[in-house]
Amino acid sequence: MTVAVERPAAASGGDRGRRPGPVTRLKNAYHKHWYAYAMIAPVVVVLAVIVLYPLVRGFYLTLTDANSLNSARTIGVNHIDATYTFVGLDNYADILWGPTSYDRFWSHFIWTIVWTAACVALHYGIGLGLALLLNQKGLRGRTAYRMMLILPWAVPTFVTVFAWRFMLADAGVVNTTLDAIGLPSPAWLEDPLFQQLAAILVNTWCGVPFMMVSLLGGLQSIDSTLYEAAEMDGASTWQQFRNVTLPGLRSVSSTVVLLGVIWTFNQFAIIFLLFGNTAPDAQILVTWAYYLGFGQTPRDYAQSATYGVLLLSLLIVFTSVYRRWLNRNDVQAAI
Repeated sequence: MTVAVERPAAASGGDRGRRPGPVTRLKNAYHKHWYAYAMIAPVVVVLAVIVLYPLVRGFYLTLTDANSLNSARTIGVNHIDATYTFVGLDNYADILWGPTSYDRFWSHFIWTIVWTAACVALHYGIGLGLALLLNQKGLRGRTAYRMMLILPWAVPTFVTVFAWRFMLADAGVVNTTLDAIGLPSPAWLEDPLFQQLAAILVNTWCGVPFMMVSLLGGLQSIDSTLYEAAEMDGASTWQQFRNVTLPGLRSVSSTVVLLGVIWTFNQFAIIFLLFGNTAPDAQILVTWAYYLGFGQTPRDYAQSATYGVLLLSLLIVFTSVYRRWLNRNDVQAAI
């Protein structure tokens, strides 16, 4: 006995390939993931208030001639309305190729690039050397050494910088020691060249512990059998480092270098606490932007905001190029 079952007619070709509209997809996603949306909603609101709004407001100020004299302000019971005007891209043009663009932007831009490259290179080089040293199994007192070497990172930045200010002063520990051994004692806090060297020195002191800890974690995640196999093949210490250690640290290195570049490029605290506004040749872009907006009279809000947008644009471009370069290297290494 055969039972015939009636089946629904097959959908036509046009109905089979039709996708729901964006409103329908949005409703379906909401009904399916409403709990996740509810959980992240507070974070989105907070980020919009403390990040998105200031960013949009700052970009708008770059298109005006706003300063402390024509901005809205309240004096006592009197409220003065804003009188600044829309100037378009004049601030960008003035900063990038105006008559004093080199003194106000390009000289600080060049020094910022040198400062960032030197600090990150020293952070990575010294951090990697210390990480390799602390990763030696035969080293006694490794825990004590790690605690000692991580102290500069644990101590608050302002305490470290003020301590270095005292040590680098004319009668400080550094110059006193140099005088005692017959070497010249430079004016670390007055001479432009030595101000830049002092800034690199202090930032290196503060940044090496983070790099050391990150790379040490990467070293400990490398499979020890790779070193055993390389040693059995007769590889020297340098060959093991080049062919096993560095490839094993590729992912960690790419991340910490990117973070180091971003943090150093925007490192405000060390330059400002070390010199304030007394070292124009040692001011990087972010401290110069602060000086324009808060360290002079009248305060130039528009120019300061323009520097901020340019800084953000430079970091976005660098991050995009850096990530593409890493992805291309990863593809070539896989081949």
